[in-house]
Amino acid sequence: MAAGGDCFGVLVVADPSDDRLEELGVGRGHAVLQLHGDESVERCGELAQRLGVRIWKALRVRSPEDLETAAAYAEVVEALLLDAWQPGQLGGTGQRIPTAWLEDFRPTFPWWLAGGVGPETVTELLARLRPDGLDASSSLEDRPGVKNLARVAALVAAVRGSATG
Repeated sequence: MAAGGDCFGVLVVADPSDDRLEELGVGRGHAVLQLHGDESVERCGELAQRLGVRIWKALRVRSPEDLETAAAYAEVVEALLLDAWQPGQLGGTGQRIPTAWLEDFRPTFPWWLAGGVGPETVTELLARLRPDGLDASSSLEDRPGVKNLARVAALVAAVRGSATG
């Protein structure tokens, strides 16, 4: 859900080839294309221009230096999603980026935090880092693909509590 309560679809893909672009453009049920592969700044800009959809770029962070590359995406994407780098995985690992790496991270455009976001961690993460959004998945599951609705409700309550506190 977006600010203001607007709902919109997000399509998550990694390294889309040119022969698949027709499936990713406007009118396919999504308003945002979230790129989770090794897309360069140039490729993100090209996709935004060719497809006419909003682009979010997921960056898998291995070191504090990776955060320095984030600014290069400012002109071509609407938002960044930061996730911890894990070998051979594009996301969904539940691993956290060390909080200390992100404490001074203040990009000029929106960013979302992924990795290890759950009811037990969200209050501290929001207070220390102030991301514009959260991506929570594996920490809310009993097993891959099966959400624990009590954990989802607890996360929502913790986020709401952080917003009013």
